[in-house]
Amino acid sequence: MATTTESNKGRRSTAGGVLVAATVVTGLVAGLFYAYANNVMPALARSDDRVYVEVIQNINDVIQNPVFLLSFNGALLLTAFSAWQLRGSPRIRVWVFAALLVYALAFLVTVVFNIPLNNEIMDAGNPATMTDPAAVREKFEDPWVAWNVVRAVLHIVAFGLLAWALVLYGRHGRSGRQSSPYLESAAGSSASR
Repeated sequence: MATTTESNKGRRSTAGGVLVAATVVTGLVAGLFYAYANNVMPALARSDDRVYVEVIQNINDVIQNPVFLLSFNGALLLTAFSAWQLRGSPRIRVWVFAALLVYALAFLVTVVFNIPLNNEIMDAGNPATMTDPAAVREKFEDPWVAWNVVRAVLHIVAFGLLAWALVLYGRHGRSGRQSSPYLESAAGSSASR
């Protein structure tokens, strides 16, 4: 009996740890795209065309780093793994699964819209020798900014759903029942029978 209880506690803490990790990483990615929507792109909009194209190209080059890629892909994988771990807890899993679907949609927006636009502006060449940087900027700026807002909102929603799942996990534990040291001790005491 003690081995089963220890095993359940181990699975519970692992599930909780994965849910925390998924929530944190999703929050980081949501914050990144929120910062682009709220600060980076409005600031760049004040730049002249050559500077705008050069900075976007530099950002596209720098953002392709292991930390970002691990976070961006890791959030999706951790959320999927968390949904799998919580398969016996429908009250919590429904929120994690909803976050997974929303994050997957945001991931799809990035792959289908933002990345092709990034590739086009990278392929446009050196901004210093470009004949028409205004045309390159015009083709990129409005659609990229619009799709970035869409994905920022989706990532924020996914983060909120995971945060709510984490609250429920804290309240109810992996089993879906009320989780409290007081209630657990009272359930086993002779006074509660």
